[in-house]
Amino acid sequence: MDINHEYAAHQSALMRATNVRGADQRQHQFAMASRIAGRISAFQHELGAAAACAWSAAHLAAAKQSGTNSN
Repeated sequence: MDINHEYAAHQSALMRATNVRGADQRQHQFAMASRIAGRISAFQHELGAAAACAWSAAHLAAAKQSGTNSN
């Protein structure tokens, strides 16, 4: 996994979510950010990285914002 690419994709999804007008598109972008955060968290957990907890929280927050419970 290219972790820097994933970080950038996560940030881009969050920025797109704040810039779209429609609620459906906003939810879609937050759901995408949530999925990316989940991948980052899983990758970091596999490595035993301390930052994994923060990405788990980001994943949950984005899922709550989007109204989904996706993994």
